[in-house]
Amino acid sequence: QVQLVESGGGLVQAGGSLRPSCVASGDTFTRYVMGWFRQAPGKEREFVASISRSGGRTSYADSVNGRFTISRDDAKNTVYLQMNSLKPEDTAVYYCNAGFRVWGQGTLVTVSS
Repeated sequence: QVQLVESGGGLVQAGGSLRPSCVASGDTFTRYVMGWFRQAPGKEREFVASISRSGGRTSYADSVNGRFTISRDDAKNTVYLQMNSLKPEDTAVYYCNAGFRVWGQGTLVTVSS
């Protein structure tokens, strides 16, 4: 089974950018649709973005569309989430997901106003 490790979260001011990444191991990376989800304090986990196995199709939550970009580098078994124009409401733990069933441990993103 694939294992996922996220990194690249942190503290940033509103309007800033971050690019969390997620490295996969233990299975063939290209078998998986990859995604990012997030969970803010006191809220349920929600979908953020996904990318197809080929990388040719992406999907975004309305709340991040136009500000976030998901990408994958199959040579590095890595998926990225470029986050621009960050808002305080983007503050959450961001989780990488493989095949909509395997989760990473999460990386915290805090956006200050």
